[in-house]
Amino acid sequence: MIEFHLDGRSGISPYLQLVQQVRRALRLGLLQEGDQLPTVKDVVGRLAINPNTVLKAYRELEHEGLVAPRPGVGTFVTRTLTDNTLAAHGPLRASLEQWLAKARRAGLDDESIEALFLATFRAAVTEESA
Repeated sequence: MIEFHLDGRSGISPYLQLVQQVRRALRLGLLQEGDQLPTVKDVVGRLAINPNTVLKAYRELEHEGLVAPRPGVGTFVTRTLTDNTLAAHGPLRASLEQWLAKARRAGLDDESIEALFLATFRAAVTEESA
């Protein structure tokens, strides 16, 4: 089961952070069809957020056809976002972990690592689409 977390510094609304975390877990194969999401009550208790925030996130995921509620039981994954690239994730993740270790040894903190990664990613995407 997925464990949600919120980043108050991200500038992204809490409901959208929950949606993004579920999408990411579906894309990485961490959530599969039939898996249950945490109950609204559990998420509210763990994150100390308004129940309507969780409900809004779950409704958006439902609208996208990714989850479905079962009254009295919970909310369940109805489809995944994995594709044929899932097999490549392991080796790429290992390479990325090595890169992260190098960045840490170079003295970069989490914010600097994220900034460097995102800037490099965006530049590469811009070059590919040009």
